[in-house]
Amino acid sequence: MSPERWMGRCLTLARQAEGRTAPNPMVGCVIVNDAGETLAEGHHVAPGRDHAEVDALNKLPERRAPGATMIVNLEPCNHHGRTPPCTDAVLRSGVRRVIVGMVDPNPIVAGTGLDRLRAAGVEVILGVEEAACRALNAPYLLALAERRPWVTVKAAVSLDGRVADAFGRSQWITGEAARLEGHRLRNLHDAVMVGSGTLLTDDPSLNTRLDGGRDALPVLVDTQLRVTPEARVMSAGRRPVVICAEDAPDRVLPAEVVRVPRAEGGVDLRAGLTALTARGVHSVLVEGGAKLNRALFSAGLVDRLCLFVAPKVLAGGLGFVGGAPLPLEGAFGLRHVSARPVGDELLVVLERA
Repeated sequence: MSPERWMGRCLTLARQAEGRTAPNPMVGCVIVNDAGETLAEGHHVAPGRDHAEVDALNKLPERRAPGATMIVNLEPCNHHGRTPPCTDAVLRSGVRRVIVGMVDPNPIVAGTGLDRLRAAGVEVILGVEEAACRALNAPYLLALAERRPWVTVKAAVSLDGRVADAFGRSQWITGEAARLEGHRLRNLHDAVMVGSGTLLTDDPSLNTRLDGGRDALPVLVDTQLRVTPEARVMSAGRRPVVICAEDAPDRVLPAEVVRVPRAEGGVDLRAGLTALTARGVHSVLVEGGAKLNRALFSAGLVDRLCLFVAPKVLAGGLGFVGGAPLPLEGAFGLRHVSARPVGDELLVVLERA
């Protein structure tokens, strides 16, 4: 099997822990012999658990693989954190070649792992399927570069882009299969965010209703801090984070209140997102209303858009992005990533252009 196919296998292994590894990246590892036979595989499961290289080596007799080749999508670490340096384990194993997808841009790694391996005589091949490796860990890379999480806006819309009819009714535009897929998306993100309008109108729980699923961190954008302790989200699962204005009234809540500067029409969303990254959040699923969606688009903070498009036309009602109309030359630009059927609906995925 080629290095590219081995790297593809690493990415598949890494993705098994999607939504579970932040603030760490997703990493998979494959160890093969000279005949191209797989000796062991591993992946990073969660912070504080073995890194992918060590997870794979632990499955070998005496954790050794003399003369073998290790394939890993991200540079092995060379520092002490919650776990020892992966380079130590790699060198003890006798691996003679390491194929790496990309350098880890984290300043505490940043090439030092590769330098250590090379200095010890290990052959290092860098850059195999680098674009795919970067795409897998886009939230991790964004958190390092911009100190904010990857933002995915999710909406269920009619063919003409409406999230509710002219009477404000939205239950249900899409069918059960699309709603289940929405819970899968929650399960893959570190946090799920709504605005005060959705919070006060729908009183959502924001939990993940999947067998074996995990609740994302509930995040409420509530400029004036109007939410009450009786809101369902306050007792449905994880302790929420409420982002409000610095001058919002004080309120005793079973939640962490994060105060940020005001911005036009609400709060400084970038500051709020930065506060989430400081708490280990690398990906946020936004299930907000038209106002929050517009604010995120206007601030240039939308990285991905997931639209569940129902085969119906409402010919009026509420759009999924509110605010004043935009001229064609001022439209928010996105690029198409994928489209696939989900039940009777179509899931269209787009990303920042």
